[in-house]
Amino acid sequence: MKKILSTLILVSFITLNYGQCNGRYQTEIFNSVSVSTVNYSDVYNDFYHKMDIYTPDGDTVTNRPVIVFMHGGAFYAGDKTSADCVDFCTSYAKKGYVAISANYRLAANALTFAFFNDVQYITVLKAVADIKAAVRYIRKDHANGNALGIHPQGVFIGGYSAGAVLAIHMSYINQISDLPTSPLDVQALVSNIGGTLDGDAGNDGYSSEIGGIVSFAGAVNDLSFIDSNDKPIVMVHGTDDNVVSFNCAPGLGQATVLNLCGMNSMKPVLDNAGILNDTMVYQNVGHDWPGTGNANPLFTQAVEFSTNFLYQLLPCNNSSVGLIEKENLVKQYPNPANDIVHYSSGKMIKEIVIYNQISQIKSDIMVNSNEYDLSLADYEKGIYYVRLILEDSSSTLKKLSVVK
Repeated sequence: MKKILSTLILVSFITLNYGQCNGRYQTEIFNSVSVSTVNYSDVYNDFYHKMDIYTPDGDTVTNRPVIVFMHGGAFYAGDKTSADCVDFCTSYAKKGYVAISANYRLAANALTFAFFNDVQYITVLKAVADIKAAVRYIRKDHANGNALGIHPQGVFIGGYSAGAVLAIHMSYINQISDLPTSPLDVQALVSNIGGTLDGDAGNDGYSSEIGGIVSFAGAVNDLSFIDSNDKPIVMVHGTDDNVVSFNCAPGLGQATVLNLCGMNSMKPVLDNAGILNDTMVYQNVGHDWPGTGNANPLFTQAVEFSTNFLYQLLPCNNSSVGLIEKENLVKQYPNPANDIVHYSSGKMIKEIVIYNQISQIKSDIMVNSNEYDLSLADYEKGIYYVRLILEDSSSTLKKLSVVK
């Protein structure tokens, strides 16, 4: 998969973060939103390529983050006006985001989709192509006057059920070689979207990269799609979900549908790969909890949970403090690590500060050294963030996976 050029991870306290983003993007600070509908493809002009854009009324900021949210419906039903899409986008827009609910191509025949794996793969590939074109539309707009008022490095995606499955696969499959060739040659099926993963839905020449994923009852087809260069993800899932399994099982609970591995199976793989992630488990809950939107308190809780996760990834929290990982400044190895971590730098390291995933300081060591011994503190297996302060008071941030 494509290498992330810079890891947009800020580790600082919430009070500092609040100041960086001027009090935006965590709570609903606007009373109302406006919704406009556009066709996001410059190739197709139909129902499947429409998206609703939610913006906060009275907002004058022109560098806002964007989140594109996709509906569920098993890839053969549903649209952008479902209750979860409307309520999710309304809440995010009231927090200051530009929020988008997007349609995408669906299977023409539900029965054919349910029984033929090649149809399932082709349907998902077409949906991936569409949402990549939607993301490119956003950046195309930015490059041509920025009518949407967005920050081009602050684009996120998410969804519920099929929409979450779509979001995960759009981000975690970035090379045709990631796709299987047996028992079905899925790589050959890419010809159905023009022969590349960028797809056939247009807005060529602009990036379809995203900064993070929100998954409500989502899953991945193959856990091997996950590697250390993948995007951060926040996941919410019910343990009794028999449509998109909390663990691994055929989709829709039907043996003829492709396998899907949900949050409980994805979590350890993400952790081992060093991917920033957070999870919320709904015990004894099935699949339908997001379907009625705000009418279900589990949904509103999940929206707030996802908001807090994405907040740490926003450009306003990563550009002004200077804690962006810079690979050419300090090298860190090995990673993952279980004892001694080595650092290579042209400048002396005078302080090492290690944070856990919720921005709490785990260790703060004044050193003139190029290594750190993890045995000096009680580190559990997981992801940590290492701030290295150099002799000239500059600093850099490294993500560290502890496997002890």
